[in-house]
Amino acid sequence: MQEKKKTVAIIGAGASGLMAADRLSTLRPDLSIHLFDAMPSPARKILMAGKTGLNISHRSGLANPDAFAKHYGKATDWMQPMLEEFGTKAILDWMEMLGQPHFIGSTGRIFPKVMKASPLLRALMKRLEDRGATLATKHRWIGWNEAGALLFHTEQGEQCFEADACLLALGGPSWPRLGTDGAFLTPLIAQGIACAPYRPSNCGFDVELPESFGKEWAGTPVKSVRLSFGERSVSGDFVLSQHAAGNTPETRESDIAHCGIEGGPVYALSALIRDALEKGGSVTLNIDLRPNLTLAQVKERLCRPRGKQSFSNHLRRSLKLQGVQAALLKALTDKSVMNDVDQLSNAIKNLSLRVTAPRPIAEAISTAGGVLLEELDDRMMVKRAPGLFIAGEMLDWEAPTGGYLLTGCFSQGFRAAKGIAHYLDAKA
Repeated sequence: MQEKKKTVAIIGAGASGLMAADRLSTLRPDLSIHLFDAMPSPARKILMAGKTGLNISHRSGLANPDAFAKHYGKATDWMQPMLEEFGTKAILDWMEMLGQPHFIGSTGRIFPKVMKASPLLRALMKRLEDRGATLATKHRWIGWNEAGALLFHTEQGEQCFEADACLLALGGPSWPRLGTDGAFLTPLIAQGIACAPYRPSNCGFDVELPESFGKEWAGTPVKSVRLSFGERSVSGDFVLSQHAAGNTPETRESDIAHCGIEGGPVYALSALIRDALEKGGSVTLNIDLRPNLTLAQVKERLCRPRGKQSFSNHLRRSLKLQGVQAALLKALTDKSVMNDVDQLSNAIKNLSLRVTAPRPIAEAISTAGGVLLEELDDRMMVKRAPGLFIAGEMLDWEAPTGGYLLTGCFSQGFRAAKGIAHYLDAKA
């Protein structure tokens, strides 16, 4: 009599879940692998991210893996062994095997040459299908039934599924319209699994600027500046935004009151700013409007003869300060500063912007919070629930944009697949 195949359920067909399914189908072709996803099609977040180029990883993962690992902050020590096992180079080799070569952009970010996610996803899903893995869409996991079987909400009502091992890779609750709202923490907490509340990461912030400023300059990039918070500084462009009071879509346009900031340098500092806001007190972001000039050079240019020029023309001609940058300088300084060269020079090099609150999780690129890392063993298995594995953004770790998020999710999915194979072998 033929022995029944062992069954693995992978819930969440995103980066971690798909990588786990691919690796597991390679390691153990004898397994029956079943993917489940709440949405009508898999990898919605990957496809959304890939619309403007899928940032898979970063060049530093090839040139300096130790420096790459430090981008995971408090989770660096936890992530490093996984990155050593399946990091940037291994991910690029995996892409090549799926017929998707890569290129490295000028900022070090690594993308598929086609600058899209869909060809890579199609190749991966085809390989999984050829290996016998199945995908059930519109299956939202809601916990376990009394007998311990996995429980799903579907269009046909509640359905159960029994598995010898299960990987939860449900993602974080950012971009909830793409399938994840974070409700999956409830059944985990009921099982005694420790979790931290989700918080926005790689997010924008509300700032103190006049309402009229937001209405005039929303959507405008502030280019080639340096943002500093604490001891960390990041150069680049950020964008001004405006938001309805109370962050509710029902608010009338006339009620718009919040000005905001978003963009690469803001996201890079977001974890530090968010944590400071949570501790309470005043949080101030510093903007260097002319990072390529020293304070002395700024002062020297301001001291050049003005002649009959207006002050705004003098700023424009001496320092190329105009448009939104000049407007920011005016909005964030007292009138007296404009008449004092020393104070004005300092303001141009160190303009203070008060930050009041992070934008909601639904607007964030990613999240912090979720299942605590201490709940897992080194195979990604929940210590108190043998056979249950967790990977990806539903865990309490975070990373900046630039390829670190996807690399982290792929690495964790790879490790979880090995953990599942080891667990099932030990049970045999």
